[in-house]
Amino acid sequence: MTDIAEQLRSLPTEIRSRLEAQGFDEDWFIREAKRLDEEGRRDNTVKGEVAPPADEDIVDLPERGSEEWESLTEDGLAELAEGRAALVVLAGGMATRMGGVVKALVEALPGHTFLDLRLAGHRALEEKVGRRIPFWLMTSHATDAAIRQALGDRLDGYYIATFPQMVSLRLEPDGGLFVDEHGNPSEHAPGHGDFPDALRRSGLLDHFLEEGGRYVTSANLDNIGATLDPTLLGLHRRLGGEVTCEVVDKQGTDKGGIPARLDGRRMILEEFRIPESFDPATVRVFNTNTFHFDAEALAGLDLDWTYFVVEKEVGGHKVIQLERLVNEVAMVLDMRFVRVPRDGAESRFLPVKDNEALEEKRPVLELVARQRGMI
Repeated sequence: MTDIAEQLRSLPTEIRSRLEAQGFDEDWFIREAKRLDEEGRRDNTVKGEVAPPADEDIVDLPERGSEEWESLTEDGLAELAEGRAALVVLAGGMATRMGGVVKALVEALPGHTFLDLRLAGHRALEEKVGRRIPFWLMTSHATDAAIRQALGDRLDGYYIATFPQMVSLRLEPDGGLFVDEHGNPSEHAPGHGDFPDALRRSGLLDHFLEEGGRYVTSANLDNIGATLDPTLLGLHRRLGGEVTCEVVDKQGTDKGGIPARLDGRRMILEEFRIPESFDPATVRVFNTNTFHFDAEALAGLDLDWTYFVVEKEVGGHKVIQLERLVNEVAMVLDMRFVRVPRDGAESRFLPVKDNEALEEKRPVLELVARQRGMI
């Protein structure tokens, strides 16, 4: 195998300095590259007993207007009014199936980008509770500059702020460093599992805790239904776990990360991690990638992250990426699950992956946007 350490040392100083500034851990990368040929290293399947979630593991969001809904909403509004909640929007992705543009700046509705809608919905919540609420965007090396430019002087470093996720490099299938036709390393974002570490590196979480912050909600940028919500905040508080994960009912042949028990522990397991002995189709809900965290638990997270071996193709070449998923926090944090709506104005699951899906979903996107005060 090519000497990966020598390849990294031979990179131009400016590239190595930039990688280090973006959180690239050279020692970790060298170790992982050398491990690729270990027996079983490319097998991402979990080890242990996988079982379906217990009946009590998944609770339903109460019906709007019910007594329980009113009580939870009141609790959540009180937390918001005291400045105890923040929203993180995961905005590191490029819309490769939309022409390779920054997804945050794609026009989701006529005259409104995804970023516009997110900001407008957040302002509507601030007006409702009568105070500013931190709104942070996790960007990537591919999206940071464009998003910061779009935000302009609205960036104040705390109530509206960005923080970059880490960067990693692609590998050849044999574990050597993959370089492009110009001899440069090929960079990639290692996945949304960067969120806890990247947020802590930014200093925003420490500032939030110093200001009395208690809860952090994270959600995908394109899923505009997944806003910071008083009712869900109240429910997360009442459930008492360190992290609450939103799930929705599967429709048809939907696939995705499912709530499960791994050796008795509540987890979200992606299908590529599930052994053949367990059929994920028997679990009829799946993960939306929206999480509600206890801020202190997030700040104190001590996790030996699992990095998955992912095969990709870049410029006609097969490459390896090492990626991590945020739902792995359940290895050390107590996770709970709440089933939320995926249809109509109350939907909290509206992912948009390509232009065809965007056109198809625009009517419900508009419905949700109006209900959330975004337009």
